[in-house]
Amino acid sequence: MAKLVRDRIPDLIRASGRMPVIRTLCDGEYWAALDAKLDEEVAELRAADSPDAVVEEAADIVEVLAALVARHGMSLEDILAAAARKRAERGGFAMRIELDIAPGSEP
Repeated sequence: MAKLVRDRIPDLIRASGRMPVIRTLCDGEYWAALDAKLDEEVAELRAADSPDAVVEEAADIVEVLAALVARHGMSLEDILAAAARKRAERGGFAMRIELDIAPGSEP
């Protein structure tokens, strides 16, 4: 089984006395692996059972998002600026509002 891992994982494996089997993905493989990694990290966040685990899994998601937007020449700062703009224009989710959407009436 192979999966996308953080850049320093092979070094950490070597430091433990083992030899990792690695390869560098081509662009198409990399984007597919990032999509799969995002799914994996979201599932881990959903399963997190403590505040510390939630923070760790959310940090992993942020790292994957940063890699995904880098594909388009953007940065984490760009994500955060867009999130702030959308929050200012449309709000966040703190009020827990659920909207019943009738067909054809979506905002």
